[in-house]
Amino acid sequence: MSFKTCTNCGKQWGRRDAYLADSDVVLIGYQANFADLDAGIFLFQHMVPECETTLAVELAEFTDMHDGPVFEVRKEDTADCPGYCKVKSNLEPCDQKCECAYVRKIIQKVRHWPKKAA
Repeated sequence: MSFKTCTNCGKQWGRRDAYLADSDVVLIGYQANFADLDAGIFLFQHMVPECETTLAVELAEFTDMHDGPVFEVRKEDTADCPGYCKVKSNLEPCDQKCECAYVRKIIQKVRHWPKKAA
């Protein structure tokens, strides 16, 4: 079983590391699921010209990448919340001590994963 298969061109990535290291795979967004944070969706673009498909991978596939605290209080809809999780294309880090903060840390690790040359 592979980690991910492109729904358009059929390319397969056997492991998460290979998927993240592929220079043709770019994180373009995060769709939060506030009812179940682990069910949030990372959105990737397969940047091969003949494909250019958006691929979705659940956050649960990446939670082991976080090694820090997970806060119990969610600051969504408070004055302290910058609202990053509500904008799919916003991949910026957040410094709030919020339940969602661990997701933003994972996003940074994914964004800055070393890419292999094409």
